[in-house]
Amino acid sequence: MNKIAGALLCFCGSLSFIHAQESKPLITLDEFMNATEVRSARLAPDGQAAVIWTNAPDWAHDRFRDDLWLWQQKTGVTAQITQSGYDSSPAWSPDGKYIAFISSRALADEENKDDDKDSTERVWLIPAAGGEAFPLYTEKLDVHAFAWSADGTKIFFSVEQPLTKAQEDAHQEEWKDVIRWREQERGDVLLAIPVQAAVAEIQKTPAPKTSAKKQDEESPLPKLAQVIAKNDREITEVAVTPRQIAFETETVSHRMEGPEAAEIYLVSTSGGDAKQLTHNEAVESGLRWSPDGKRLYFNVRADAGSLEGKYQDVQGRLYVIDPVSGKIDRLGADFKGSFEEYTVGEDGSVIAAGLTGTQQQLYKIDGSKAEELKGTAGTYSGIDAAKQAHKFIVLHSTITDPTQAFVADEPSHLEQARAVTNFNTLFHNRAQPEWTTYRWKSDDGTEVEGVLIYPPGKKDAKHLRMLTLIHGGPADADGNRFGADWYDWATLAAANGWLVFRPNYRGSSGYGDDFMLQIAPHLVSVPGKDILAGVDALVKDGIADPDHLTIGGYSYGGYMTNWLITQTSRFKAAVTGAGAVEHAANWGNDDETYDDAWYLSGTPWEKPELYQSEAALFQFNKVKTPTHLVGGNADVRVSFLEDVLMERAFQQIHVPHAFLAFPGEGHGLDKNPWHGYIKVREELKWLDKYVNQ
Repeated sequence: MNKIAGALLCFCGSLSFIHAQESKPLITLDEFMNATEVRSARLAPDGQAAVIWTNAPDWAHDRFRDDLWLWQQKTGVTAQITQSGYDSSPAWSPDGKYIAFISSRALADEENKDDDKDSTERVWLIPAAGGEAFPLYTEKLDVHAFAWSADGTKIFFSVEQPLTKAQEDAHQEEWKDVIRWREQERGDVLLAIPVQAAVAEIQKTPAPKTSAKKQDEESPLPKLAQVIAKNDREITEVAVTPRQIAFETETVSHRMEGPEAAEIYLVSTSGGDAKQLTHNEAVESGLRWSPDGKRLYFNVRADAGSLEGKYQDVQGRLYVIDPVSGKIDRLGADFKGSFEEYTVGEDGSVIAAGLTGTQQQLYKIDGSKAEELKGTAGTYSGIDAAKQAHKFIVLHSTITDPTQAFVADEPSHLEQARAVTNFNTLFHNRAQPEWTTYRWKSDDGTEVEGVLIYPPGKKDAKHLRMLTLIHGGPADADGNRFGADWYDWATLAAANGWLVFRPNYRGSSGYGDDFMLQIAPHLVSVPGKDILAGVDALVKDGIADPDHLTIGGYSYGGYMTNWLITQTSRFKAAVTGAGAVEHAANWGNDDETYDDAWYLSGTPWEKPELYQSEAALFQFNKVKTPTHLVGGNADVRVSFLEDVLMERAFQQIHVPHAFLAFPGEGHGLDKNPWHGYIKVREELKWLDKYVNQ
């Protein structure tokens, strides 16, 4: 009797959920694409306030807005503090009085221009207590990275080594508009500007213009700037102690032709020759000093090589280096997942966000050990600890809960964390999809996992029309996290009646190094078998309707989509974007050349058979699937010419297709929100059109 009562309660509970979902309207395309993204949150040194960076579409002006918000514990209110829409990457001063940030907003004397945007990205400051923002300098120098000095009196920042006007004129006279490939590249200079002197300078009446001759001869650097260091690479990160500055470099062109361009350097805060601290085959990032300034922490992302020997794409890892001895230790080595982000607390504790399977939780790192902190299911990211208090801020989301920033008094009390933002509340007023993990075995017996997202009210329904939506990377994984944009539109597809299958094929992170490494050198064929085996299993289980299958993906998800439509004609429609159809020209044209060659175990002339056998183009005669194709015409991550090549192949074999090219867009489609909107709108229409034929 008790078992029957329990079953009835469960059944009634399920009915209540279904009725609740049916009583709410489905989310529309307009609502979905209007979501605000929370990019980061940073705690004030005393933990009493936080600055939050958001990105949101500005439909009227055909652009995305970057804005800063301030939460204050004393009021409990989070309010917008910048209005230009061009403000990003905030950092607190050590005394908590100022927030520095990067902005391309127009200077005061340029406000009569038609646009409120300048072409230069400078460091700006705004008083945390209220007041107008002001630039640290006015020269046309794009900042690449910046950091406050330990005492807050200076800001260190990197810019490209500038030319005097005379040098620029001489170059123009000799070369006109000719680009001297590689030869004209210039590295960075690391500068320091005293903050109070900059405040005083900006408040002065503009000085009279100097003569043309003097302009030709004078330094193009800000007159208050002190040169700290120079490097023939771009300086992309800066971390500061009272006596030392650590900085990370990368190529000026941002093209990864070898890992040697990305290394950590050390220089005195007073300036001088920089010492190269690391020599490895990885791309370091996330530089942070220990509170005592004696150890330097950094991480290596899941797609950024390895410190342990030759370059390979293993999972994200954490390291600490002793700058004196150069000794490097790996942290949390016992953890089998992928460390994505981390922070260092005021007591020296290290807390990291670790991905395992479909969940990303927080872990306390102690040597090689990683202790999971008790939190809420879903995805934690963007963690930041206060410098002078035992508090931290972290972002959290689930598939159905939009990303918010949460403040907690200490990591061990995650359940007591309080939300300090409230973005995208509309999603809770719309019918929510349900989801579950799904596991199957690939053709060689390897166990693979993915996510199934059901249309609202359709959990456990059978014979559903299914969209296999493949994540990019490949060093990534789909899981329990919120997504609402042109790239992550799975829940919108579910609201439009699709069962969405998101496979974490071999090559995905969060499942161990061995699982991740099995993608090489069979870049598409091995993960392709994983995905098709998952589709087969879902059909066999009666979940997916074999007559209503579709497929899609962007970036590496586009690679896989392009490949899989050459392997089977079972998909009624495909939507693909920014995915290569061959690897030789793409190796030469994209910005991750070295990584491409690693995946295929060599260059095109070293491994021509793999470059051909793993390319969709050479099997395009087998394609029957109507395919919708998109790409940004300024994309260098996956060359736009790959999209053009693919469209020409479709035209040649007379397969129904459509091709949308987005002007001025790179790989991320982050210039104009209408491009992403139209992409998703047309992809949904394409799937509906062909799945019902």
